[in-house]
Amino acid sequence: MLRQDSGDDIEDVSLFDADDEASRRAKKAKLRHPVASFFHLFFRVSAIVVYLLCELLTSSFIACMVTIILLLSCDFWAVKNVTGRLMVGLRWWNQVDDDGRSQWIFEARKVSAQGSKASSEAESRIFWLGLISCPMIWVIFAFSALFSFKVKWLAVVIMGVVLQGANLYGYIRCKVGSRKNLTSMATSYLGKQFLRQTVAKDDQTAS
Repeated sequence: MLRQDSGDDIEDVSLFDADDEASRRAKKAKLRHPVASFFHLFFRVSAIVVYLLCELLTSSFIACMVTIILLLSCDFWAVKNVTGRLMVGLRWWNQVDDDGRSQWIFEARKVSAQGSKASSEAESRIFWLGLISCPMIWVIFAFSALFSFKVKWLAVVIMGVVLQGANLYGYIRCKVGSRKNLTSMATSYLGKQFLRQTVAKDDQTAS
């Protein structure tokens, strides 16, 4: 802090506000877990690339199928058990209680008292971008295989949709909470959209 005297007036001027703001931006943009960020995208992108290029690289359907399923399985394990916990502080799993009933647990890391987060905004964007976009690509592959009558590829594509869709559903449940919260969010969104359309129609009628 620098004290500037001007007659009887004394003003405190901070010299470090700009530096603090720059450091905050750098922390938000920095990847705190670069290895986890790399493998979060590596397995799922590799599976898509192999699916697109396998007929050009080899004529063996079995080799392509095994490679894709291995990549999808590695991706499912890595995203479920490692990258979600490190990059966004979320995790989900299944456990069996003493009565033999299966329970699904969805957890989110609590923000510390200082409001600081263990993950950066850059990591969060990478995580959610990969988590949402890749299952959508596999859904497109599924329709393509179905309409082009590539029945032998349909099982592989369905495996991609199921494994990556399961992680997407699990982390959405971790993010928004229970099924009741998920339903209420959808209802609230639809209500807002209906209200906006009603207001827009009223404005057009009034004009």
